[in-house]
Amino acid sequence: MTTRAQALIPISIAAVIIGVVGLMSIPQDSKLESVEFPRGTIKVDDVPLEVQIADTEPRRVRGLMFQDQLPYDQGMIFVFSEPGLYSLWMLNMQFPLDMIWFDENGKVVHIEQDVPPCKAALEIATCQSVVPENNAIYILEVTAGFIEQNNITKDSILTIISI
Repeated sequence: MTTRAQALIPISIAAVIIGVVGLMSIPQDSKLESVEFPRGTIKVDDVPLEVQIADTEPRRVRGLMFQDQLPYDQGMIFVFSEPGLYSLWMLNMQFPLDMIWFDENGKVVHIEQDVPPCKAALEIATCQSVVPENNAIYILEVTAGFIEQNNITKDSILTIISI
């Protein structure tokens, strides 16, 4: 999966991906196979999660691409330096995800459930881009079913324990 952030991505192209959202370039410093993620702990309401932290552009571009399904107590948190309308899409994902966008106060601003992956070449050409309703500074990706299993709603709150 890639970010997919709506912010402009530098034009020094390592690869170009064509989809319904248009043309997207992956920055040259985003070597997909070499990105490593720091880990941290968060809570959504009272549900603790171990998260991989995507806090740089190469990490956000790499996201959960090519990773196997995550247990329900793990996820990935995308961290941005300022609030914005950050869009995600499911490029090279291997399993469906639930996605939750949070503002700087940890309040939910948008929820997407059971977003299907885009694995095959044909799927990539029509891969869905998910755009939130409001500005966010954090995006949490978890295995599909997490939101329903844990009763996550627009009233849920993100608590950062360590990231």
